Order: sequence, then structure tokens, then C-alpha cells
Amino acid sequence: MKLVSFEHAGRASFGVVLGDAVLDLAPHAAAVGQSLREALSKGALGSIAEIAKDGGTTIALDKVRLMPVIPDPAKILCVGINYASHVKETGREMPKYPMFFTRFADSQVAHDQPIIRPRASQKLDFEGELAVVIGRTARHVPGEQALNYVAGYSCYNDGSVRDWQKHTIQFTPGKNFPQTGALGPWLVTTDEIRDPSALSLTTRLNGEVVQAATTDDLIFSVSEVIAYCSTFTELRAGDVIITGTTGGVGAFREPPLWMKPGDVVEVEISKIGVLRNTIQDE
Repeated sequence: MKLVSFEHAGRASFGVVLGDAVLDLAPHAAAVGQSLREALSKGALGSIAEIAKDGGTTIALDKVRLMPVIPDPAKILCVGINYASHVKETGREMPKYPMFFTRFADSQVAHDQPIIRPRASQKLDFEGELAVVIGRTARHVPGEQALNYVAGYSCYNDGSVRDWQKHTIQFTPGKNFPQTGALGPWLVTTDEIRDPSALSLTTRLNGEVVQAATTDDLIFSVSEVIAYCSTFTELRAGDVIITGTTGGVGAFREPPLWMKPGDVVEVEISKIGVLRNTIQDE
């Protein structure tokens, strides 16, 4: 299934993508919850699949305003330097453990919403990434069981304000300017993606490919990342893990390639789809 969070006619809802329409799950809130995060917490994916088979009220996708797939995650955990190609371009040594930083929920936008270049910097960079959405509580999970705790996958653009990121060894400031990260367009459930290490990821800037990789280049796999996270924190349904970006980012090009107002950036991942955003100035 493809699941979206959206706004329509002044209200927030979520639903199942069926072709060019979305099946609104608001009429079924008593059974599945009032948001996608709540549905995951209730373990309602099976019920949603049955509702989708029976059909119901649909709305054309082009008539809704998409929201970040999970608009209100309790945690957004981001892995830095997790593709071998990215390690190579940065000149770093291969990491022994996953390197984490966090994002705040209000730093995100949805598919087809603008990513904002802040007035504090012009060094706004792209980072196409695979996003993992947790489906149930996970604590001290062994790696071989980790994928059982995943609800599904989405695309992410971890827009990075590079000079602020490099003020200190901590990445957080450069990763949390308002409306710099994008999550979407939808969540693809794990029945459609059995192996997250067999996906292709492409980032395009104004139609030109700037990043291209397969997820088997991840240094720490999705399973390893979940196991590691679940050791230092309790993961809960709706939490989002951003798994890292591949080589080709703008900061390590000669000359550097920064996103500017009017640019269109796309992150495409096989079996998921395309996350598209334009760039605007604050």
C-alpha cells in the first residue's frame, strides 16, 4: 500500500493512494485512528488494507495538499556519513559506528511544497535519502529481527545548511532550519519492499542527475541502524529514521553546487516514487 497524510477542505486526514486518487480514511477513524501515526500505533495496517479492498470515499490526489508522511513524529533520527561513496568524497575514515544527529518535526515539508533557503546562508545543499518509518515499539532489537519493526519506506531530502552544519562538530544547527527537510510523497509498506538494500536512489537538480546509488552501498544497513537505535532509545510507531546520503552532494563539488531559488530538486527511489520540491528564499 501507499499511504499519505494530507489536508483537504480545511481538515487534516490520511489515506490510501489508489491510482490518481486517495481513499480518505477519516470515516474509519474509530477503527484505524485519526492520523497515520495513530494508525501505526494501533497496529491498523491490516484493517486499512481491508478497507481499501472494499473502497469508499476518494479524493483526486491533485485536489489535496500533501503533508509530510508522518507530520508529527516523536523522533527523527538521521544517520550521517553512511554511504561508502560519501565517505570517500568527504575524505573521512570508514566509521566504526553509525553517526547520528536529530531533526525536529517542524523542519520538514511535504512533496510539492517549497524547501526554504534561510536568510542566514546561501549554502543550501541537497541530500537524497531513504527514510524508514517504524511500525511498532522497538527496544533492544537484534539485527536479524529489525525489519519486522518497519512499517514502510519513503523518500527524504535532508536539505543541509552547510556553513551552519560546520560551525562545530555537531550537525544539528545546519539540519534544522525551518522547511529545509522534505519527507514524502507517501509511505510504501513493507509488503511492497521486502529488501531495503536492493533499491536505487537518484537525486536530480533541475533535471540533471546529481546523485545516483543503490542502497547496498550503505555502510550500516537498515537492520543494523534499527538495532543500534533501539539500544540507546525506545523506537515507537511513527518514528522516522533517515539512513544517510550517497556521494555527489553539492558541498564537495568544484565549484560547490548550492540550491538557489527557482531550482527544482527531486529524490527518486525505486519502488517508492519521486519526492519533488522547489527552492524559495526565506
